[in-house]
Amino acid sequence: MAEDNKQKQGQINIELDQETAQGIYSNLAIINHSQSEFVVDFVCIMPGVPKSKVKSRIVLTPQHAKRFLKAMHDNVARFEKQHGEIKDYKQPPIPINFGPTGEA
Repeated sequence: MAEDNKQKQGQINIELDQETAQGIYSNLAIINHSQSEFVVDFVCIMPGVPKSKVKSRIVLTPQHAKRFLKAMHDNVARFEKQHGEIKDYKQPPIPINFGPTGEA
């Protein structure tokens, strides 16, 4: 019985609470990076609303950012194989006033 309670080696037990499972809608991602990390801010911009807030921020190491990019690429390819090509509509650039302006 003790072995039944042991987690198999190499497996991770991941919990997902109800609030997190709801998700957060985002239609804009702002990506910045430094030498040691990538920062992805997820924003929801609504038509006619001049101000928006960052809804979620994810910080990744460069290695994890590259793995995430590959995983997204693989998942988009599988989605398109099943549902057809995702159309990429051209949108006008969005003027973004995001935090303080950097100075050298």
